[in-house]
Amino acid sequence: MRQIAVIIFFLLIKNGLLVAQNLVTSNLPIVVINTNGITIPDEPKLVAHMGIINNPGQINNINDPFNEYDGKIGIETRGSSTQMFEKKSYGIELRDENGADMDTTLLGMPSEEDWILYGPYMDKSLLRNVVTFTLDGALGHYSPRCRYVEMVLNNEYVGLYVLMEKIKRDKNRVDIAKLKMDDNEGEELTGGYIIKIDKTTGEGGDGFYSAFANKNNMYSLYQYEYPKPFEITGEQKEYISDYVHSFENAIYNNDFTLESGYRRYIDINSFVDYQIINELSRNVDAYRLSTFYYKDKNERLNIGPVWDFNLGYGNANYYTAWSEQGFQFLTDIGEDYWQNPFYWEQFKKDPFYCNRIIERWQELRENVLSNERVFYVVDSLTSLIAAASGRNFQKWNILGQYVWPNYYIGPSWQAEVNWMKNWLSTRLDWLDGNIISYFSGENPDPGFFTGNIVEIGPNPFTDKLKFYINSGFKYTAELNIYSGTGTKVISLQIPLDSGLNTYDFNQSSKLSQGVYYYQLIKDDEVIASGKMVKTF
Repeated sequence: MRQIAVIIFFLLIKNGLLVAQNLVTSNLPIVVINTNGITIPDEPKLVAHMGIINNPGQINNINDPFNEYDGKIGIETRGSSTQMFEKKSYGIELRDENGADMDTTLLGMPSEEDWILYGPYMDKSLLRNVVTFTLDGALGHYSPRCRYVEMVLNNEYVGLYVLMEKIKRDKNRVDIAKLKMDDNEGEELTGGYIIKIDKTTGEGGDGFYSAFANKNNMYSLYQYEYPKPFEITGEQKEYISDYVHSFENAIYNNDFTLESGYRRYIDINSFVDYQIINELSRNVDAYRLSTFYYKDKNERLNIGPVWDFNLGYGNANYYTAWSEQGFQFLTDIGEDYWQNPFYWEQFKKDPFYCNRIIERWQELRENVLSNERVFYVVDSLTSLIAAASGRNFQKWNILGQYVWPNYYIGPSWQAEVNWMKNWLSTRLDWLDGNIISYFSGENPDPGFFTGNIVEIGPNPFTDKLKFYINSGFKYTAELNIYSGTGTKVISLQIPLDSGLNTYDFNQSSKLSQGVYYYQLIKDDEVIASGKMVKTF
């Protein structure tokens, strides 16, 4: 019997009928990749085969013929911190039979050769990137297009993925001129650039530094994205660095005039929209990582496209990013090497910029960022991936578990979705009440929290924990920590000043792994309480 089973198994493989674990049918397109068992490297790209099953309006079956794509690809893993996870994301390049790059349309998206298969992992809602790209795409500029798929790799089901466009120069993506190596003077030199502020993984590292230091006395690094570092000429490097430095110099010196000021150098509307979408999500990486800029010939510098929101919407347990309150561009991110460029706080000094962001927020809240549309987008995508989410978390059993850097840990996928929706609803309310007051000057320095509110992070924690306590006046509070059974295990006196206080909790070594509760007490009255989780 065992020999018969083995024979049947190999016949199924030979005839392409092996049903991948957990996946037989799907309402989503199915991507099937075969590397002949070879592990996919970080680089260079490995030659492999990809097939896509896509029957619009019908249920797709793993044994259906490949009808969307059936051919060669080059594939490599991609990402920076996300590469530590078991579920990988991939960069793919479509190739013809001779191995040459080949432009092809995929799942209704415009024809191109370079694509990304993004595998959401730390974002257990599976929604954050796609929701953001969908919302941002309605603001009137290019945002990466994407489609949910389910994926099989070497006959193994590997979960829910997002097939999405890679950011690059193209008439259907970042629509700027092609900059040739002999475009080194005059009008031809003025455009065709994409630069970015990001970690230096992949092809990064070559670029130029900001002319002015940020908060930790470091200088933001602008890296060459297009032309690539090995293609951009010395004249082109000099032009784009001088142009960015001219913008920085003008805003640093508070030159807000239309004729000579910083607005000569940037498309201010792109900066306003970029700030709105990143503040909406309270993206902890906003401004300082995954931040792209582009410039066409004889045009101003634009910021965008937006990118990488898997840590947005309260999903990060550091730099108070879990809180629905507070502006991300004003957040203190300590001694982190990657700081926000200095000019985001400088914009506040310009009445024109302030008026523009207020007007734009009010305009967008009437239509494309109204509560009705925002939650229509979230609910529609939730419904689309509901069945696939179950298979994804059968493969990746991480629900109810801490995955760096989660703040909320839900017991189910639906709980993760509901928590994000509640966070987003509160965030919209907070922005409604604070964008106008802050940028109009009515409240020039809004705190991250209002009232007698305590936030803690990271939570769960191991050895380090911070309490963020907003106080209306100066006093000494009592902080009590209780075990899960209600036994008081730690009692501390905390001197507080008026405003936002950051208190380093240095007693974690006295706590074993488990669930604890804290109470903040003033004059025998409990003014704040909450849950904290200690892990090893």
